[in-house]
Amino acid sequence: MRLTVLGATGGTGREIVRQGLEAGHEITAVVRDPAKLPVAHERLTVVRADVFDAAALEPAVKGADAVLSTLGHRSLGDDTPLCADAARATIAAMRATECRRLLVVSAAPVSRNDPGDRRLYALTVRPILRYVLRRGYADMAVMEDRVRAADDLEWTILRPPKLTDRPATGVARTALNQNVPGGYTLSRADLAAELLRRVDDARSVRAAVGIGN
Repeated sequence: MRLTVLGATGGTGREIVRQGLEAGHEITAVVRDPAKLPVAHERLTVVRADVFDAAALEPAVKGADAVLSTLGHRSLGDDTPLCADAARATIAAMRATECRRLLVVSAAPVSRNDPGDRRLYALTVRPILRYVLRRGYADMAVMEDRVRAADDLEWTILRPPKLTDRPATGVARTALNQNVPGGYTLSRADLAAELLRRVDDARSVRAAVGIGN
């Protein structure tokens, strides 16, 4: 498959590039600074582009079977509408190039649909997280709204909990349209693997996928 990865220099993005190449995919990595992705491969194309500029994204998206966005905030004080504005540009670029499959990474606290054994977490821990990281989560919520409104695209939203740099376990649990029971952490490697697996999963089209270890 031909995959375009946004946020390719982040922890999850790098894992998608690595795992995708190992799986035989052709990867176009969209970055701000190519020096931050020191990877060379015959099936890897590194493109420098502004993720807020639809016209700049079009060459990277054209011909792709799917676009995978792992963009997210890297600091607590960042109030830039990164995810929301990038989603708007990405959707416009996909429409212009007739690319239909879109997968984006959000976060578990954005969801309000928790299974029973997470209700205590939802009532105690999650409100604290939402307050401390309110700008980032608010941005992701707007991103989700924009993605959901793109009903001409085949979108999937993945909602992981706290991400770690632990090795992949290969046993991540998932749930459609709700968070997973007890899933409080997830390795970036497992998230990347799930994103790649969901690219051609028809069940997750126009759905949110909760995931956790």
